[in-house]
Amino acid sequence: MEPPPFPAGLTLTPTKPADNPLVADLMTRAHPDWARTAADLDRFDEMRLAGEVFERVLARRGGEPVGMAEVSKPRMDGHPGWLNLEVVTLERPLFGPLLAWAEATAARHQARTLVTRVKENWWEREAFGAAGYAEHDRMWTSVLDLTTLAFGTFAPQEARARASGVTLHPLSELGDYDEAQQRKLYDLIAALLRDVPSAAPVAVLPFRDWQFRFGHIKHPEGLWLAVAPNGEWVGVNELHLPVSSQPHMLQNGLTGVLPAWRGKGIAYALKLAAARAALERGFTHARTGNHSVNRPMLAINAALGFVREQATLTLRREV
Repeated sequence: MEPPPFPAGLTLTPTKPADNPLVADLMTRAHPDWARTAADLDRFDEMRLAGEVFERVLARRGGEPVGMAEVSKPRMDGHPGWLNLEVVTLERPLFGPLLAWAEATAARHQARTLVTRVKENWWEREAFGAAGYAEHDRMWTSVLDLTTLAFGTFAPQEARARASGVTLHPLSELGDYDEAQQRKLYDLIAALLRDVPSAAPVAVLPFRDWQFRFGHIKHPEGLWLAVAPNGEWVGVNELHLPVSSQPHMLQNGLTGVLPAWRGKGIAYALKLAAARAALERGFTHARTGNHSVNRPMLAINAALGFVREQATLTLRREV
């Protein structure tokens, strides 16, 4: 299937890594509420596995970027046969041709399921809906002003966590982050991801792929672990990745506790320890995202004072 020709006066060219500043600027101009930086795109390039599907084109008018379309392996829903589409344009009439290019490209890669992510208040939500895409999952993004966090309010939860026998440590204090440590962290994260409430099971990477993407943690002082008396790692909070478009903010990745250790205040204690460490490092805000069906973690975040923003929707279409 070949995409239809683009309107006259436009050129469509594949992007190179050197184009990342142009692409990030286009994305941010289209949606300032989801600002991207060249550093964000560079990081995704670095994490892309060999042979992984990735194609991106820029639409230019008079040499100026006015649209972009991308096809890639989903970072969250990396199931066999699933591909992620991203369509960004400053000119709404270009949405249809750019989506057609993306769908034709996905067909060449034998995609069976197409997904895309949009904010619930974006006009693209209706545009994708008209093309047959329906809501598959809903993620709540929320932000916490760490400077207003009332740590003392949660003294009972921290006391229960201490009474359970666990101790909390940043990864930077737990010895050399060699392959044995990486496997230990991977085993914990994989077990927790398989248990995350979501619309579809989270696709867990094999160890070597995870090691390539996440095995080199630049800020281990921001990744906190709950360690049982026998040395087992039983909980984690990942508050270590700076948000490049907002230097005062950290992105929270996974927070979780193994089932046998839940209900003991450990998730609260991990989040509070990571928040204290973030403040000591000079950060003032934390951002996180949770599946709408993950009620236990949403309740913890609400109690801590996280403020919800517009939901991010994953839209899906079978082909």
